[in-house]
Amino acid sequence: MLEATGLFSYYGKSPIIQDVGFRIEKGAFASILGRNGVGKTTLLRTIMGLTDGIAGNLSFDGENLGSMPTHARSKLGIGYIPQGREIIPRFTVRENIVMGTYARTDGKRGIPDFIYELFPILKEFLNRRGGDLSGGQQQQLAIARALAMGPKVLLLDEPTEGIQPNIVKQIEDVIVRLNREMGITILLVEQNVRFARRASNQFIVLDKGRVAVSGTGEELTDEIQDEYLTF
Repeated sequence: MLEATGLFSYYGKSPIIQDVGFRIEKGAFASILGRNGVGKTTLLRTIMGLTDGIAGNLSFDGENLGSMPTHARSKLGIGYIPQGREIIPRFTVRENIVMGTYARTDGKRGIPDFIYELFPILKEFLNRRGGDLSGGQQQQLAIARALAMGPKVLLLDEPTEGIQPNIVKQIEDVIVRLNREMGITILLVEQNVRFARRASNQFIVLDKGRVAVSGTGEELTDEIQDEYLTF
């Protein structure tokens, strides 16, 4: 579904992602791991076309992403929940979610009922401004907005960072359900190795912008954690 070979990605003239290759199959749950500053967020931004330029090959569902603009990538079915959530604080919960529907190709603008089942609090707060929600509720809103587009794959950048503990487990469980029950491919940037081990069937460890090691979920060993993930 999502494949890269010899991928470089730049901010200005500086290559942040360097000679990266990976293949993520449809329905996979892949975690991208690594210490701070190694290129994890940049890799997601590269997939969305949000860096200054790329070299190498990057494709999704057989489509060459190349210089394709971000909105076109969204219409292919790539949903993105960025670090910091980036909801629109002055928009209501309803308006934020409906924004996601504009990436749909079928023209539907209704909010899918399953979103309320996943996040009941959002139905209760439909007319509340997004900026008035707690951090955890805003994260739920950001995921709901991405789901409203009917994505084939979700890119999530540290979705539980800075979230109150009582909501972290709920968000983790929803992400697993989206993969296991709804068949959505997940590409997750995560610092929580415990969750990555529980949820992933594939992992990629980045170090200095390159793939240091990759494998199946069962191959994410304590030795790898000690070498590449311990601060």
